[in-house]
Amino acid sequence: MNIVEKTEQKLKAEIAQAVVKAGLATEDQLPEVVLETPKEKAHGDYATNMAMQLARIAKKAPRQIAEDIVANFDQSKASIKNIEIAGPGFINFFLDTAYLTDLILTILKDQEDYGKTNTGEGEKVQIEFVSANPTGTLHLGHARGAVFGDSLANIMEKAGYDVQREYYINDAGNQMNNLAKSVEARYMQALGHTDFDMPEDGYHGKDIVELGEKMAKEYGEKWVQESEEARVQFCRQYGLDFLLDRIKKDLEDYRVPFDNWFSETSLYEEGKVQQTLDYLKENDYLYEKDGAVWFKTTEFNDDKDRVLVKKDGNYTYLTPDIAYHQNKFDRGFDTLINVWGADHHGYIPRMKAAIEALGYNPEQLEVSIIQMVNLIQDGEIVKMSKRTGKAVTMVELAEEVGLDAVRYFFVMRSNDTHLDFDMDLATSESNENPVYYVQYAHARICSMLRQAEERGLEPNAEADLSLLQSEKEIDLLKRLGEFPQIVGDSAVKRTPHRVTQYIYDLASDLHSFYNAEKVINSDQMELSKARLALIEAVRITLANALKLIGVHAPEKM
Repeated sequence: MNIVEKTEQKLKAEIAQAVVKAGLATEDQLPEVVLETPKEKAHGDYATNMAMQLARIAKKAPRQIAEDIVANFDQSKASIKNIEIAGPGFINFFLDTAYLTDLILTILKDQEDYGKTNTGEGEKVQIEFVSANPTGTLHLGHARGAVFGDSLANIMEKAGYDVQREYYINDAGNQMNNLAKSVEARYMQALGHTDFDMPEDGYHGKDIVELGEKMAKEYGEKWVQESEEARVQFCRQYGLDFLLDRIKKDLEDYRVPFDNWFSETSLYEEGKVQQTLDYLKENDYLYEKDGAVWFKTTEFNDDKDRVLVKKDGNYTYLTPDIAYHQNKFDRGFDTLINVWGADHHGYIPRMKAAIEALGYNPEQLEVSIIQMVNLIQDGEIVKMSKRTGKAVTMVELAEEVGLDAVRYFFVMRSNDTHLDFDMDLATSESNENPVYYVQYAHARICSMLRQAEERGLEPNAEADLSLLQSEKEIDLLKRLGEFPQIVGDSAVKRTPHRVTQYIYDLASDLHSFYNAEKVINSDQMELSKARLALIEAVRITLANALKLIGVHAPEKM
């Protein structure tokens, strides 16, 4: 439990104790103690409407009830400096902020561990994200999903979940046949066989042309002499390895690691797809109609039944996906989080139906939808890369505006809302750019600490922290105390953007403090030491929070 939670719990307990002590209600009659944070600081740190809640039970006017509560309230036990009764009976509490200075000692001791909680209690969670077909380059949608998935995994790990990050490689199915044929055609053309046509549904991208040329350079006429079947099979694997390696490198450069790369092909090789079909058949969830095999998903709240095996004997996309999710549960995960693009929204009910048919709670599958990204430059939507004349890729965006800006902007808004990515703002060195604003806060602290070091001062736990009494200091301390709660809530609600908002708020409090107070003052050395300890605690917390969203905390700017 973090310091803010402890404070609130202590305050609630003392309010309840005062009510019983004043004879306003018995413990059985006592309503839940509700605390609110007043919008205006002049109204205190917390307020409760307990007096209004008790009016019917105590048979008194709320104002009188409030006075009785205050008369029986132990301020020292609850770390309260002052109490005021407002309006019809609201009770406003002003905290004795001495409790907050202990927080600095905690942060200086915990260092990079500050913010850790046990909210997840070791629950095994798998987050599967990106999972783009290995047939081309990662685009903006993939980039936003990658940053979201990675940030969520970081936050959930910090909150005490046992997290595994997985990329599902779609290396089976028709798209891989098209890739193999496309690579074959470009290989043959690179060797001068210009009459060798691309397949009807082939991949015409520049990368496949380069792939064919690379293969021709490495193998010459070797695969021309082989049988078509052997050549196509080799082209399939050659293309897959090349494109998958590039995807892995691009994601690594984006600071997005994966614990596991899971091959769809392995499901077929290990007989998992057939086993899943057999299970569904044995449990009477399949039927045949019009030469196809159908899955009774309407029995599990889907709007219509779904085909698993087509007339030609081929599987639909859903069939291996069901086997894949069975495999996930076989590996012992309690919760599955899939990060999908907005075009997969309609796929959720049938996947949840499959989960239930397999004997699991459909709520064990969660789907986070990633909405579209619009790139904005000079006030206009950017549709094409100026360099290539084609869609802007994940890599190009990072090269254009910087990876820190990309990561921050992609997780700045809720994943299920459309994002307008202002490229001009992302590259500007001004307080209007949130990335610059928060990174400058960290660099500003580092600069102050360097100045202190030159004077022989350094932040340490021996400083007299009780000297921290100004409004801006207290604001900073309170914000620092919120961090573990923010991490826990963001993990539980799967909302990384709340961490980004917290980073901005903490940076804002730091800049406000810096503009209002002098950190190093030769006439007040003890206060200077206390303030150095405070800003070091802010620096640690800022760095920890930025790390969760994969953004650097620079020491100089």
